[in-house]
Amino acid sequence: MTVDHRTHPRRRGEALDTAILEAALDELAEVGYAGLTMERVAERARTGKASIYRRWPTRMELTLDAVRHAMPDPTSPPDTGSLRGDLLALLRESAALMDGPPGEALRGLLGDALADQQRMRELRRRSHGSGVTAMTEIARRAVARAEIDPADVTPIRLEAGHSMLRQHFLFNGTPIDDDVIVAIVDEVVVPLFRPPARGPSSAG
Repeated sequence: MTVDHRTHPRRRGEALDTAILEAALDELAEVGYAGLTMERVAERARTGKASIYRRWPTRMELTLDAVRHAMPDPTSPPDTGSLRGDLLALLRESAALMDGPPGEALRGLLGDALADQQRMRELRRRSHGSGVTAMTEIARRAVARAEIDPADVTPIRLEAGHSMLRQHFLFNGTPIDDDVIVAIVDEVVVPLFRPPARGPSSAG
């Protein structure tokens, strides 16, 4: 059945973008990445295909932005008052996302990209590094609380938790057991960040 878009209010800009991205997420939940089509997204968003193609020339670009739209603001990660608490809250949040449309999208995107170097380059180019952004803020807070040494805040350490979580997700699927998240935090990530070094005590 063809949707007559003239019977609906004309949307532009952010309102239309949001409608399209949410329609894409609904389609991912319903049919998965393999079944995602611009036609179905356009119908669900009650817009024309041309409106989608102007913004997202490929299914990969649309899916990446839809996943980003579903994610919490990475500049404001959970704040529990401690490094361990923040890490547990952040990775639990990420695990919940992997158990929904964003996780389905990630599996499909990787399957698509691994067979095509150009798509893999595009996937890397359009990756937004939200996990590292959130971890950077969590580490900043921990440094300000004098929980960790700022010298330990390096790119590879900031990536460790999410990298292990993705690895577990890709090889074991979902849901991700909470014991796995606790082990990643307690056995891997927290030990990477030492308390600040204390200088010698001054003589009394």
